[in-house]
Amino acid sequence: MPDRREILTGAALAGAAALSPGQANAQGSTMHQGMTYQDVERLLDLKPNATCGYVRVTYLSEERIAPGGLPAPFESGRPMGSALYFMLTPQQPVKLHRIRNDQFYHYYLGDPIEVLMMLTDGSTQQHIVGPDLREGHRVQLFIPGNTFHTARVIGTRQWFLGGSTEWPGVDPQDVELGNADELARRFPSVSEQIRTWPLPAKG
Repeated sequence: MPDRREILTGAALAGAAALSPGQANAQGSTMHQGMTYQDVERLLDLKPNATCGYVRVTYLSEERIAPGGLPAPFESGRPMGSALYFMLTPQQPVKLHRIRNDQFYHYYLGDPIEVLMMLTDGSTQQHIVGPDLREGHRVQLFIPGNTFHTARVIGTRQWFLGGSTEWPGVDPQDVELGNADELARRFPSVSEQIRTWPLPAKG
């Protein structure tokens, strides 16, 4: 006679099989379909941020790497790691900036974003961070330390909710705003994106 765990497992598998892929996707999408960016801002207690739309730091390690324990530019010591929520809207994109720390962008809810990265070797990359794996979206995007970048929302809901994790953890001196004119000269192949993506969307 099957035990209780086998019965529960079978029931769960049967329930999943009864849903078509379209039905399962529809159920998942309704979780945030009716939400506005104001709802997300309120529910997660997000605040306007100088670089990344609306932000709330969710983790800053209490453990610190001691001064001298890391190479430059972190020789003064840093938290072991940090993490935050960030939400973007057409009016509040990711502004041109870089942080010294390696980081990952993570997709959570809402529309995808286009991310433009200007790497230290002079190359550029463009990626979409979003939910549609079949279309090549990434649910995680690695951004190497010291990479200037900007990002904008694409889609119909008009907001993106994601996360950023960084290591070592970010201190205020690790963040640097970018100069659009200077970066456009350094990266002429993406000069239009550099000049236009961080601007507020036209109503």
